[in-house]
Amino acid sequence: MLKRKLVPLVLCSVLVSSSIYAENKIDFTTRLPSLKAKTYVLMDYKSGQILTSLNSDQRHYPASLTKMMTSYVIGSALRQGYINNDDKVIVSNNAWGAKFPGSSKMFLNLNQSVSVSDLNRGIIIASGNDACVAMAEHISGSQEAFIDIMNQYVDKFGLKNTHFATVHGLDNPKQYSSAYDMAVIASHIIRDLPEEYKIYSEKDFTFNKIKQNNRNGLLWDKSLNVDGMKTGHTNEAGYNLVASATNNNTRLISVVMGVPTYKGREIESKKLLKWGFDNFETFKPFSAGKTIAEQSVYYGEQNKVSLGSFKDGYVTIPKGKQSLLKARYELEGKVLKAPLVKGQVVGKIIYQLDGKDIASIDLQVMEDVMEANIIGQTWDWLVLTVKGLFN
Repeated sequence: MLKRKLVPLVLCSVLVSSSIYAENKIDFTTRLPSLKAKTYVLMDYKSGQILTSLNSDQRHYPASLTKMMTSYVIGSALRQGYINNDDKVIVSNNAWGAKFPGSSKMFLNLNQSVSVSDLNRGIIIASGNDACVAMAEHISGSQEAFIDIMNQYVDKFGLKNTHFATVHGLDNPKQYSSAYDMAVIASHIIRDLPEEYKIYSEKDFTFNKIKQNNRNGLLWDKSLNVDGMKTGHTNEAGYNLVASATNNNTRLISVVMGVPTYKGREIESKKLLKWGFDNFETFKPFSAGKTIAEQSVYYGEQNKVSLGSFKDGYVTIPKGKQSLLKARYELEGKVLKAPLVKGQVVGKIIYQLDGKDIASIDLQVMEDVMEANIIGQTWDWLVLTVKGLFN
């Protein structure tokens, strides 16, 4: 692998994609408050950086956090025009509210005609198990077929510790997720389905003359600008909460699972979010399409090619350390050889802070490079042969 020396960030037009961190969890040695949760994670939405975590890949009962994926499937169907908000759904025997005693529901009546819009709000705001079944049957014909779609998105998102076995989240031994995976699902809802995400900020929902408040109490907290996400609870799961909040240009996503008390999940989530906003900042070094370097290319019609990235991106670091951030790039091989296709990945752009690699993104070719004629290729072969002898 060919390496390039570290250079000051201000001199290098590097770019970080929104997904570069994935599972890149860096210890920034910033003091964290004590939390009472079996597992938690704090993620920066724009960069994907994990700011802190505990057992974040540990499998846990998600409870009603499951409804976030149910919501994603519904929001995707709406975006694609497969269903419409005004569509009417007839409540089946399976979706009848009476089938869910002692659990959260929208209080659907048997054979009642309900709009998709109301059912969607009933899922997100009222956490209605009955509404989940009604929408699953409306979109896929059965709960089983809908669950298959949910798990297809699990695979698409690359989630390693999540499997859904219900549409609503009631405990099932075959159903599990993790704090990290739930943060990823949350980020997809926010990024992919902005209209769906807006519903998560609504504080109450009235249906059948029954008003239910959003169970996410942080929506009322004036010290934080929380605009979503979702609560969950069963006896096996404990109290779970996914929350997202903004501060200036930064958005954070917190996940706590297995908290012992109802109010505790809000307290622990607030600790995480406040700590994140107090100690970190996210910025976009450069915009997509910028060239970071010119690199020699062999066997091509041209002998130089521009390298960079076509993805916009962000980097998250402790406050006050932006001037210390450095970047380098590394090629996958010793040299670049034509033909090359615009967008082709040929290496990595790597960020470093305090001597540690903290982020990386695919390094891409910014233009097509066609193969040279036989004379040009022969000449480059001779050049590489001679260089090989001296190396």
